Amino acid sequence: MQSWDLRGLDLKPRLPEILSSSEDARAIVLDLAAGESLSEHEVHERAWLVVLDGEVEVGTSAGAGASGGRGLLVEFEPRERHEVTASSDARLLLLLTPWPGDGHPGAMEIREKLYTRRHAAKR
Repeated sequence: MQSWDLRGLDLKPRLPEILSSSEDARAIVLDLAAGESLSEHEVHERAWLVVLDGEVEVGTSAGAGASGGRGLLVEFEPRERHEVTASSDARLLLLLTPWPGDGHPGAMEIREKLYTRRHAAKR
């Protein structure tokens, strides 16, 4: 068993800290200062965002949105594009599963990574 005091961790701003990582899931904690955001992005895994402290606004490229403070839980489908903005200083817990998800660079063989990089460079 492992445990963490998520609200008591000494984090560096905007630098995510990986708490746990296995073939099943990854748990990450992140601090965002008021006004900062995780600009629109996607992850390969199903993702859950839990607000531990502060207030955030969350939106998807499909137009869905949510906002709230401590206790807000938001779930994203794999590859669902989304953005998170801190309305006040916020601490977030991110849970990703399975880890790594299909298509994640960490799950690719070297040949697949090279192809993906070359393909992306041509865009």
